[in-house]
Amino acid sequence: MSKTKTKTMVTTNKVCNLECKICLLGDTGVGKSSIVQRFVHNTYNPCMENTIGASFMTKTMYIKSTCYKLNIWDTAGQERYKALAPMYYRGANICIVVYDVTSRSSFDSVQSWIRELRTYLLEKCLICIVGNKSDLADRRVVMHYEAKQYADSVDAFFIETSAKNCNNITELFINGLNRYREMEQSSSLAGQKDSPNHGQKSTRSISLKDGTRNSGKCC
Repeated sequence: MSKTKTKTMVTTNKVCNLECKICLLGDTGVGKSSIVQRFVHNTYNPCMENTIGASFMTKTMYIKSTCYKLNIWDTAGQERYKALAPMYYRGANICIVVYDVTSRSSFDSVQSWIRELRTYLLEKCLICIVGNKSDLADRRVVMHYEAKQYADSVDAFFIETSAKNCNNITELFINGLNRYREMEQSSSLAGQKDSPNHGQKSTRSISLKDGTRNSGKCC
């Protein structure tokens, strides 16, 4: 098995209320690592090396006074590492499938990733489809409407980003987290209606990991 490069970034010493596992998938060269680097460190390296196996980072963020610890797995896009992907996306709350808007083949690969995730992810997981490198407008071959139409057809959240220009990077993670919470809350309400205890007050509305229970785990 290939070695996994691991990098950790902790942005606060405070214990967060909730943890969320996020996994990025997609072809090599689409900018997965650049998206993560921009989000976590607010840096951009145009000559970033390909990821080997996977890399790991964490970032904490506050949304409406709630602290979240995001455990982010950035997987390698090379074909020889694809078999390792289930190790990283298993148990994920959010899977982000990235393609390059200037590469038709990378967009075609999104469909195989979606089929795989729908087949093997038994847990509730929000799927996001991300068209990266939106700054390269003159080289675009995948139109926004085309990708949005496909995302809607598979019930996935869609957004275009530019790691280079820092366009929609933070929005990707904030909107993804908010949509996951909405999905979990809807599922919880539906479960309560079907429960014999329906009508009793619920003590928990979402299933993101409680960071106070096991602060030693990172995913």
